[in-house]
Amino acid sequence: MLGGFASGAEGVLDKVRAHLESHYGPDPQEASVTFLGAPPIRILRFVDIESGMVRYTTLGCSAEPMGDPSAVVPDPTAPRAELSLSLQGGVDGVVRALSVLAATPAVEGLVLSEGALIDLGEPLWPGAAFTAVILRAPEIPDVELPGDSAPVTVFRAVPVTHTEAAWVRMKGAAELEEAWAEARIDVTDPARSAVNPGAR
Repeated sequence: MLGGFASGAEGVLDKVRAHLESHYGPDPQEASVTFLGAPPIRILRFVDIESGMVRYTTLGCSAEPMGDPSAVVPDPTAPRAELSLSLQGGVDGVVRALSVLAATPAVEGLVLSEGALIDLGEPLWPGAAFTAVILRAPEIPDVELPGDSAPVTVFRAVPVTHTEAAWVRMKGAAELEEAWAEARIDVTDPARSAVNPGAR
């Protein structure tokens, strides 16, 4: 039974990988991080040579439905998700933080959803001003799965600073996104300045 369960999870991940490669390109670079009590999280690195955009996508979060991690049998109809982080030029050292974010459903029982704020309380990569991410709507379609299984949603993880995270807690993500738009902030710029919506 365990073997069949594992093979089912691998089947989901194979579908997700194929979906990602169909949208972002073949043969991404890959790294893997393992957490105690959680399945391995792989990070795929896709590079768009023309635009310079680097996309880091997780692969492993969607192996199981999100929900109560203590449940003996996971609800097969519960939502599944992966994360995608896009940065101009890419950065070094972001793999661990993105893996931690993707492991939160298995480790903490968090259900990833659009508008959610996930705060690590430490820089997302060495020297980064960002300590958290906001999950935004996907830029690619969901991955459809057979049977009663929910599709896999690949949420965009947008880095935010400590100040921006505090504002989201008070007023919500929509207010921050409006401030980004007004200030013409490129959220894919790893060196971007922070905005303070409360000062508008």
